[in-house]
Amino acid sequence: MSEDLNALEVSSTVDARGSACPGPLLEAKKGIGKVKVGEVLEVYSNDSGTRNDLPAWAGKVGHEYLGMLEADGYDKHFIKRSK
Repeated sequence: MSEDLNALEVSSTVDARGSACPGPLLEAKKGIGKVKVGEVLEVYSNDSGTRNDLPAWAGKVGHEYLGMLEADGYDKHFIKRSK
């Protein structure tokens, strides 16, 4: 995860703020289908479980979890579509 997350070019953003588990994960699953292989999906979430759920899901299905940035009251997660 050597990429500068602030400088990432994001292809699509999913706003799952206000959604409790498993909402953000389900939104990420839908959102990843809208970006091309090699592009980055950004997921906004204020559910603490997302910090574990998204990296685990991305690894399980073969995408690259690039990391997370804390924003004002929510997290920004970055996933690169790998297949």
